[in-house]
Amino acid sequence: MQKRLAIAFLFLSLPLTGCAVAAIGTAGAVGLTAAQEKTMGEAVDDATASNEIKSKLLSESANSFGEVDVEVTGGLVLLSGRVNTPEERVKAEGIAWTSTRTKDVANEIRIEPPGGFLANVSDEIITGRVRARLIGSSTVKSLNFNVETYDGVVYLMGIARSAEELKRAAEEASVVGGVKQVVSYVRIRGDTVGRAAPTTQRSPSTQTTPDASYDTGADAELIGASY
Repeated sequence: MQKRLAIAFLFLSLPLTGCAVAAIGTAGAVGLTAAQEKTMGEAVDDATASNEIKSKLLSESANSFGEVDVEVTGGLVLLSGRVNTPEERVKAEGIAWTSTRTKDVANEIRIEPPGGFLANVSDEIITGRVRARLIGSSTVKSLNFNVETYDGVVYLMGIARSAEELKRAAEEASVVGGVKQVVSYVRIRGDTVGRAAPTTQRSPSTQTTPDASYDTGADAELIGASY
């Protein structure tokens, strides 16, 4: 009995990354919505889209897309990781758009050779440390934020309760050792335009001011706000 409880606690402590959703399933993701800003319907759609897109990528080519991570929040699909060619990067984005639940795609995939075990472990360690900082913050509701790391760049997704909370989350992430940059695709609850929260606050990362906030109506490629 104690073993089963320990395993259940481990699953509930995982962030809702594509890997975590695959592990706990759509029902498990929905079970966390009581403490999140998401509605149950949003959680179901996001978890289903994440599983669907990741499955399609691996079915297309496990060798080509095995190091591509999929994160979905509010219909926004974040693709991160690495592929070998520009054509594979474009193909991955096309697959992401095949889901009927996809509202926009942020393609952060880099064109690089496979990173290997050590590179992936290093990013996972950073993700864990950022997650721990968010959990330990008295001003950030950590369950509202998903964390993905690639080559030291931390991507934040989710729904913040306010611009101040988003700013604080980015600051918490930026001070973690090994973090080179924090890129936010977080939106503010009730923001119907779907933009990342604007800010001019400097944070102790390599990026001094935000590059841009994303706009689902823009013709250019989706760009997150950098800190």
